[in-house]
Amino acid sequence: MSTLYGIIRFFQSGGAFMYPILIVFAVGVAIAVERYITITRARRDSMKEWEQIQPMLEHGRFDEVLAFTEGSTTPMGKLISLALGRRGSVRRRDDIEIAMEEGMMEIIPTLEKRTHYLALYANIATLLGLLGTIMGLIAAFTAVSHANPADKADLLSASISVAMNTTAFGLIVGIPLLLIHAVLTTKTTEVVDSLEMASVKTLNLIGEVGKRG
Repeated sequence: MSTLYGIIRFFQSGGAFMYPILIVFAVGVAIAVERYITITRARRDSMKEWEQIQPMLEHGRFDEVLAFTEGSTTPMGKLISLALGRRGSVRRRDDIEIAMEEGMMEIIPTLEKRTHYLALYANIATLLGLLGTIMGLIAAFTAVSHANPADKADLLSASISVAMNTTAFGLIVGIPLLLIHAVLTTKTTEVVDSLEMASVKTLNLIGEVGKRG
């Protein structure tokens, strides 16, 4: 209970700039949760789908793979569907590769969207904290200039302590958002790497089956 009271007191003593920092934090957390769930699900579902697709590709059952991936909502399913859809009309490897590159250009932005906002919000929170401290110090020195000389030292130290709360809160918000941004960027890179791996394997398997045929 004392900890909660301390947090509330810390927040209230920070002044008006604590509220926009809190809003930035709330929006950042919402984006982070949504992106984490989306990226984790995309990676899990894509790898699960690839485990089912790969044996069919190895045996040259391309029509079955195309039927399996048609209408798929996973990044892996969309990519393989584009590749095999192009294979049906044009059998050159270069055209299939171009189709997969086009698919990657469509898929990657959907994986990366909104993640970059986390780094932006981290910087905004830090800057709002600094701005709040500067404004607090200006107000403190203005108040001290009109205060009783005997009370100036105590009043100034108390005002500076309160003004520093916004910087502290800005850093408390900014640092976790930067760490979350790094984690989500890493997870997105893992998904993209798995898609690139699957595209290369698909092209090679199509080429091997074509030679056997």
